[in-house]
Amino acid sequence: MKIVIIGAEGRLGAALVREYRDKYDVSGFNHAQLDLWNLDDVREKLRASRFDVLINAGAFTNVDLCETERDRAFMVNGEAPGIVAEICRQKGAKLIHFSTDYVFDGEKRGPYTEEDEAKPISVYGESKLAGEKNVLAADGGHLVVRVSWVFGPDRPSFVDGMIKRAQENEKVDAISDKFSTPTYTHDIARMLPQFFDRVQGGILHFANAGECSWEEYAQWALDCCHEAGLSLKARTVGALKLKDMSSWVARRPVYSVLSTEKYAQLGGTSPRTWRDAVADYITRFYSKK
Repeated sequence: MKIVIIGAEGRLGAALVREYRDKYDVSGFNHAQLDLWNLDDVREKLRASRFDVLINAGAFTNVDLCETERDRAFMVNGEAPGIVAEICRQKGAKLIHFSTDYVFDGEKRGPYTEEDEAKPISVYGESKLAGEKNVLAADGGHLVVRVSWVFGPDRPSFVDGMIKRAQENEKVDAISDKFSTPTYTHDIARMLPQFFDRVQGGILHFANAGECSWEEYAQWALDCCHEAGLSLKARTVGALKLKDMSSWVARRPVYSVLSTEKYAQLGGTSPRTWRDAVADYITRFYSKK
């Protein structure tokens, strides 16, 4: 099986390359090799490539910058995925396209299912929803996988930033009134191959099990670091409120937990908890430091 990964040096794409390179015929495009902002480049390079499965882990993910660079957001996150999907359909190849919990408005107080109406409240969310619709409109049996709060070793994320701050400062804070679920790139990479051959298309949610605030997420990470013997100046995480984040440009959903019931039914198993995933990550990548 020949697999091509767009965004191969990003946080998720790099994890996919690492997981699959010994099992499949894998190649990837990093941002310099394939720029989703340049649609002619996308058409030329993908039409010249051979693959059975194409995984799009590339996106314009700076939520605040999307507000001021709307055209770029909709080109990269919205229009380009539709072109990629159509090329895949013409080749008889499957596209797995990654999207986000930010397609929801955050007004719900229970986990969002694949059937819940998407109502984004930011340009980033709007552009990602446009990409989902364009991928599914190509009618190639393609799969859109929504994930949330993605973390992993290849690019720093929220959890890495909190650990770094706790190493350097005696006081650290995180937002206590915004809720979602961390998703470990290693777990995404491990679950995805079951959908390479499967006819399953449409939308699928995947995240580690449970839900938390950023404050709870950060506190658990620091607890795991202490357990692993990592030296930190801060032991506890203070609480910030969303209303305190005056520097933010874009609105964020207050609650965007993704239900993984559909995934559990299709795959026959539920994802491990976010606490287990974060503990595994810190044991694997921080205890050595």
